[in-house]
Amino acid sequence: MAETARAVAAPKFPWLDHYPPNVAEAIDPDAVGTLADLFRDAVRLYPRRPALESFGKRLTYAELGRAAEAVASWLQDQGLRKGDRVAIMLPNVAAYPAILFGALLAGGVVVNVNPLYTARELTHQLQDAGARTLFVLENFGHTVEQAAGALKLDRVVLVRPGDMLGLKGKLVDFVSRHVKKAVAPFALPGAHPFSGVLATGGARPFSPVPLEPGDIAFLQYTGGTTGVAKGATLLHRNVAANVAQCEAWMRPFMSGGPQIMVTALPLYHIFALTACCMFMTRLGGCQLLIANPRDIAGLIKTLATRPFTCVVMVNTLYNALLHNPAIKTVDFSHMAFSVSGGMATQQAVARAWKELTGKAIVEGYGLSETSPVACANRLDLQEFSGTIGYPLPSTEVSIRGPEGEEVPMGSPGEVCIRGPQVMAGYWNRPEETARVTTADGFFRTGDIGVLLPDGQIKLVDRIKDMVLVSGFNVYPNEVEDVLASHPGVLEAAVVGAPDEHSGEVVVAYVVKKDEGLTPESLRAFCRESLTAYKVPRRIEFVESLPKTNVGKVLRRALRDGAASGAAG
Repeated sequence: MAETARAVAAPKFPWLDHYPPNVAEAIDPDAVGTLADLFRDAVRLYPRRPALESFGKRLTYAELGRAAEAVASWLQDQGLRKGDRVAIMLPNVAAYPAILFGALLAGGVVVNVNPLYTARELTHQLQDAGARTLFVLENFGHTVEQAAGALKLDRVVLVRPGDMLGLKGKLVDFVSRHVKKAVAPFALPGAHPFSGVLATGGARPFSPVPLEPGDIAFLQYTGGTTGVAKGATLLHRNVAANVAQCEAWMRPFMSGGPQIMVTALPLYHIFALTACCMFMTRLGGCQLLIANPRDIAGLIKTLATRPFTCVVMVNTLYNALLHNPAIKTVDFSHMAFSVSGGMATQQAVARAWKELTGKAIVEGYGLSETSPVACANRLDLQEFSGTIGYPLPSTEVSIRGPEGEEVPMGSPGEVCIRGPQVMAGYWNRPEETARVTTADGFFRTGDIGVLLPDGQIKLVDRIKDMVLVSGFNVYPNEVEDVLASHPGVLEAAVVGAPDEHSGEVVVAYVVKKDEGLTPESLRAFCRESLTAYKVPRRIEFVESLPKTNVGKVLRRALRDGAASGAAG
């Protein structure tokens, strides 16, 4: 797949005429170097600045640099060779960045693993990646034990949530183990404690590994919510170029002081990995690591006691914060911008966030396969746009029809992307790679979008999520946006269900905010904004919606329930 940026010409790319001042049309994909270069530069330039904060304890770039080199040294001593895969199964704890950058410094290929995976899911991913080293939080050691017979691991490293945090860390570990009882019993004979890794690795010198931008940095697994997960092969150049693109797009709007990023999305997810971890490292900023974003009260308590300049979240997390009364105790005066991505942002949520904070949500768009950011709104946005903004510098977006032909401006089609941030392909899956690559080197996203006259892209929905009612296309995002605007609705998700008369019907799953809400009144509300065939035929009230750990609604699970006539 194409990795290098093409020169862009204004007549073909209408978005360039609407770029903010001081934002270049293109970036040098190799300007950052490798991700190891990016990290070493931050340690050299900002040694005394805080790199992260975890459970109230801050670590500087110098301290993080020493820890990462200790991890790299230990891996080398264990026989890790350049290109070997290193799996990381952690939430957002202080050890994560140290392990991440340590593995990259040692020439390893990082395989990020969702710590909530079952033994079956873990086995598939590590077998597919060929990972022989696993760093795992002790809270999930029981999952590794269950999968141990099928895994071909040479070494397992057990991480505690308080590792690297000194005396504060011992308290964190005590609470995790004995108060919250978050560590289920398990046995992993021969596993190494992470504290021992730091001690052993720190006692021997690290030998730098020659790295090139074309070397593989990550196998970022994707598609697990829709089928068998496959690894997007992301080169150092892909992710470093995306960092440079984000920097070119955002730096003109940033103040001169250090940035403090609320990192509530998990670092194993590509959005937080690049937009929070790598981007903040590039700027010498501080990540405010949130280990459990589902603890909304705890998250708000953290926000209320720490100054921060930027947040990156998904729609469901913004919505959850807005519906907790304690959010009004948070001081948003230092916050320069709020970014949303990972799923469609709903108008009602964006409107409420602007009323609360005075800042519009700036929506971006991307995928694991694009490292991830491909499009973003301008940061000087005054009101939520409802679009995913403009293609980033050195990024081409083409809207294509079923046969790969470009569709007229304003017509819906598949969003296709070409640029230096696009993956090299799917790991060991050449057929899958060919299926998502056009003849002229664009990545086919599977998303339906429209190119507007000013070059903005308006996302319509996922192709596979579209509901076909008597030959008419219904896009769940549109219906969900209407449902979410009802004052009695907390959350809503829409799927299609088979129907013998119309082929499919629209089914809505709704979490109530008002217990007096009825299906009839909600349908009547929808009829005010939607044509008849888009109005949900069935409305199921549920206690909660099934979601990934990032907060994306699992429409597949809802579709299965809708097809069987059962509530999700």
